[in-house]
Amino acid sequence: MPSLVNEPESPIIAAPKPIRVADLLATAVSEALPSRSYTASPQITDHTPILTEQALQKERKWWKEVVVYEIYPRSFRDGNGDGVGDLVGITEKLDYLKGLGVDVLWLSPVYKSPMYDMGYDIADYQSINPEVGTMQDWETLLAQTHKRGMKLIMDLVVNHTSHEHAWFVESRSSTTNPKRNWYIWRKGKIGPNGEQTPPNNWESVFGGKAWSYDPKTDEWYLHLFSEYQPDLNWDNEDVRFAVYDMMRFWLDKGIDGFRMDVINLISKVAGLPDAAIVNPGVPYQPAAHLFANGPNVHRYLREMNDLVLSKYDVMTVGEMPCGVDPVEAERYVAAGRKELNMVFQFEHMDIDSLNGEKWIYRDWKLTDLKRIASKWQFSLRKNEAWNSIYIENHDQPRSISRFASDADEFRDVASKMLGTFMALHRGTLYLYQGQELGMRNLPLQEKKAEEGKTGIEIYRDIETLHFWERIMNQRIVNHKVQLSQVSPLGGRHPDVTEVDMTDILHSLQTKSRDNARTLMQWSSEPHAGFTSPTPKTQPWIDVNPDYKTVNAESQSSDKSSPLAYWSRLLKLRKEQLALIYGEFQLVDVESESVYCVRRTLTRGAKVTVVYGVLGWSKEGAVWKVGREDVPEAERSGVKLLIGNYVEEGD
Repeated sequence: MPSLVNEPESPIIAAPKPIRVADLLATAVSEALPSRSYTASPQITDHTPILTEQALQKERKWWKEVVVYEIYPRSFRDGNGDGVGDLVGITEKLDYLKGLGVDVLWLSPVYKSPMYDMGYDIADYQSINPEVGTMQDWETLLAQTHKRGMKLIMDLVVNHTSHEHAWFVESRSSTTNPKRNWYIWRKGKIGPNGEQTPPNNWESVFGGKAWSYDPKTDEWYLHLFSEYQPDLNWDNEDVRFAVYDMMRFWLDKGIDGFRMDVINLISKVAGLPDAAIVNPGVPYQPAAHLFANGPNVHRYLREMNDLVLSKYDVMTVGEMPCGVDPVEAERYVAAGRKELNMVFQFEHMDIDSLNGEKWIYRDWKLTDLKRIASKWQFSLRKNEAWNSIYIENHDQPRSISRFASDADEFRDVASKMLGTFMALHRGTLYLYQGQELGMRNLPLQEKKAEEGKTGIEIYRDIETLHFWERIMNQRIVNHKVQLSQVSPLGGRHPDVTEVDMTDILHSLQTKSRDNARTLMQWSSEPHAGFTSPTPKTQPWIDVNPDYKTVNAESQSSDKSSPLAYWSRLLKLRKEQLALIYGEFQLVDVESESVYCVRRTLTRGAKVTVVYGVLGWSKEGAVWKVGREDVPEAERSGVKLLIGNYVEEGD
């Protein structure tokens, strides 16, 4: 996937003959990407408006030009040998991150937490979880990060807290407690047999009901995620101001911004009405339209910006699940809105999900990806809004296993191709730990009935375990096995090995969040160098068995490795402002084997044109510089900047 730069006023290298994409580009595609009948009805938008020099200078912001690297602390590096990644371990690897070209570290939650949802269930926003270190360890990490010229942003999780948070402990203590209204409590309904049922029929994001019953006060509390994550009541001003005080606590310590978890869910529709029945015969229904992008969300975010964020030179990125399109995204991040800087949207991450159902895979075509990418590029650019460019994070499986091919013969070039894909788009770049190495999904697990194992044993993620349990329960009923044989969250009576869950194991291998949460692969030593060779306890999660050949140590001395390529790519993107701010145009939009982007930046008399050509096919593809849709002036004077099958200068 070379990027080609052409500066007509000073040709560099003549290239009159066609470029054979198979020689220069990644020829990698997943075996699970055949043609399909699914059609993309919205037209592909092929270009964005041209940016003038004056507009460029107005638009330039430090947070648009940085490279952000997400660290999932539990899996990154164990500095004290207890089997869990920690702050000391992160500090030890700062020079590695600086050498890679990282500008900003995004630290997934390190707050005090019972860890039901791996830290996204926070019990104390202003304390460090002892399993990852101390406040002094955190302050050392921040100081050392800044010393190296990098920045640090924290995860802000304020749609919900842990059920162990002091606020919720007080709230559930009685109906008259002053903090009762800090959470969302309602009386239940009475079922046909006199039983207690939830206040409405909303389905949790993790599946099942979105309410839990509290017998002490005879009311139900709302949790859009797990029962261990009760939703805060943002309509209560006391809640909002307590959150703002907490934000100031961290900002005054010197952090450089926040990644805001599911921030578009903080305002729910008044009255919390039942959702429409779209899945007949199922008690709980999808209700995102009733709790996402709610009636007061923009008022609350503008208030947050006015009272807190505007007082600091920081960056903000809002995670926006449950249906945010470009029009809605602009309301959060357009320059004049004074809410957030950029958005994490999910449309491209749902490209392989059938009707939004994460666990049901659907085939997709390259033109589907072009349609989605160009839509977001064009719409946000037109309205002076900013996007985040990512294809991996702690909630998503590994990108080469998902969007390309992780077969041994393609892994290196696929990793490089996907990196170049990211670099070609307008928005702030976000990498996830191990992405720069081409880390893969876990191998497929198998049921071993003779050992009493179902294949679920290696997984730790609560969403994965809930999904497994829900399907297992359904199939146990179908097999007329007693429900009492199933214990919560993964513990299984041996008899359940009789239930066929082979298809679900395939789903987990493809989509489970644990694919991204395996140990960071530092070396070929035991446990991939994540911890000491003889730790006090075994690591909390498995390492991918390919760590002996896929690791940072071996790649650091290999100039042709994914790690080396990513380092050059990130440097190149910072040097070529056209890749950040330039006009975006798709070339050869109908091709199902080549993804070609043209980025153009005009600065006075100088016009910089960068082409990115990605061969999205195992069979190879041909793309000619002299083709008719390439302007004649750009068919010569071409210099190869970078490619995954060639060395620079070829």
